[in-house]
Amino acid sequence: MVIAAASQLFYARGFTAVGMDELRTVTGMPLKRLYRLFPSKEAIIEQVLQVWQETWETSVTAQVESTQVPRDRLLAVFDFLAVWFSSEGFRGCAFINSFGELGASSGLIAGIVRDQKKDFQDYLAQVAAGVGAPETLAPQLAILAEGAVTTAAISARSEPARQARAAAEVLIDAAMATVPGNCCRCHPDSPGAEGPGS
Repeated sequence: MVIAAASQLFYARGFTAVGMDELRTVTGMPLKRLYRLFPSKEAIIEQVLQVWQETWETSVTAQVESTQVPRDRLLAVFDFLAVWFSSEGFRGCAFINSFGELGASSGLIAGIVRDQKKDFQDYLAQVAAGVGAPETLAPQLAILAEGAVTTAAISARSEPARQARAAAEVLIDAAMATVPGNCCRCHPDSPGAEGPGS
């Protein structure tokens, strides 16, 4: 209950604006009990970020696994972003937000955010490797995705997902063209392309 309430408050209003007294009020939990469960607000933030990490990984993986078309698997993260950007209450990346507010003062929070960004790039590398794309493609796609999230949050518009997807298509085509024998694998309509049942 505490983590769910803290998650909503932190994402909607920021990490520094929400204090333990407000969490006590929202959860109806005595402050002493709250501190017995969590010795500090940083401990609550740590658990909130862990939950967000699990949610992010589950959502992105589900989008990628929804197709077996190689090129679409690489672009799936941008399809996920398009839906997320249009959702009510979207305020950008919670990890970037937490780093912006607390990264300079909390080595723990900074480390969690860095690990999350690395995990995201590692996952994209796995997807890229699975379709025969060069390893250099993964960080490029990750940077596009991260930039789209930040731009969408600042502009309060969903178009950055579409724009980043279009840029990703160019990067994917260029990267696959450099791999001998793989130039058609990402294009399901091209001669010799691998379809879902291949």
